[in-house]
Amino acid sequence: MITPILRQASSLILARQQPEYHRFLYHKIDFSESLIGIKGARGSGKTTLLLQYAQMSHLDISKILYISCDHPAMVDENLYELAQSFYQEGGKLLFLDEIHKAKQFAVHLKAIKDTFDLQVIFSGSSALRIEHELADLSRRAIVYDLPVLSFREFLEMEKKCSIEAFSIEQLLTEHLQISSRLIQQFRPIEQFKRYLKFGAYPFYQESQMTYSDKLLEVINVTIDSDLCGIYNIEPLKLDKLKKILYMLCSTNPVELNKSKLSGAVGTSWPTLAKYLERMSAGSLLHIIRGGQGMRAVNKPDKLLLDNTNLFYVLCASPNTGSIRESFFVSQLSYGHQVHYHDKGDFMINDSIIVEIGGKGKTMKQISGQYHQNAYLVLDDIEIGSNKIIPLWLFGFLY
Repeated sequence: MITPILRQASSLILARQQPEYHRFLYHKIDFSESLIGIKGARGSGKTTLLLQYAQMSHLDISKILYISCDHPAMVDENLYELAQSFYQEGGKLLFLDEIHKAKQFAVHLKAIKDTFDLQVIFSGSSALRIEHELADLSRRAIVYDLPVLSFREFLEMEKKCSIEAFSIEQLLTEHLQISSRLIQQFRPIEQFKRYLKFGAYPFYQESQMTYSDKLLEVINVTIDSDLCGIYNIEPLKLDKLKKILYMLCSTNPVELNKSKLSGAVGTSWPTLAKYLERMSAGSLLHIIRGGQGMRAVNKPDKLLLDNTNLFYVLCASPNTGSIRESFFVSQLSYGHQVHYHDKGDFMINDSIIVEIGGKGKTMKQISGQYHQNAYLVLDDIEIGSNKIIPLWLFGFLY
């Protein structure tokens, strides 16, 4: 049964005016499917995407029900029975937000899919391991990942215009022409520095004055609530996860090895490795492992914060090299394989070697036999040349 409190909350939320800007994923989702999942970090815009689709569906509001599974009124509710009541009353479109807060959600979603003629769209933490652990649901649901804002999306929101996205192949072979066109529309260095500090999450538009406080809340809730609930991490251990983030903020990633990190956090490496995997799943950090041709290892070669905005709220003096690498990895990780490489900073898709640095860096480290597929990616330059590409340009991949 749908309680009056849940109905009222649904009506109020569905009536809200939504942003005109649609994130890139909105246009990639196949909304003809009956069971759709959207995973992503807190604050990435999942709820907004759901509500934008509700308004574009042109259904009468009585045919739509929005439920946030972390609402206090959902504590003793059964998702299957709720869907059954909604269906019997003529419902058509059911949104289940924060699905990871519902007990046995996978079992209920499977039953709802198999029983009722409803379109169900659910969203949840990026830490949900639906595809790997819940085989029955993964065969029934189409699940999409929503990353943080790309630099391109940030510019579209700021400039209120449409800007083309480019493939990795285009950036490598046509970067001179692409950057020459783009710099006629905006000042890339100025906008890029703004993006690094507050452009990764759509809620920056609400208020830049309170952005840091809201982002800290995102970090704390992700650790204290999402990861704790999904992985059953003991509350006393949560401070260790936060300590890892603080370390990554100010330390050059190549300086972090398993003994140093384990000692600083005060826990064994096997336990710490589990923490790192869970923080990676929760979109708090990236684990970059060795690439093609390197010796196999059981530890991450590099650890980076998930996106550059995290650096500016976690420490007063963030490491510049880590910020550059974090930006690069955050933009490439959606749709591409990124590994650490011994002849450069990263290997992309097992074939492209990339060295990242400031505008004074040279090709020396990646010269020789790797030169044909090796590129220098530099910060603080507007336009590159030949195999030298501006760092900011990699923000146009999605």
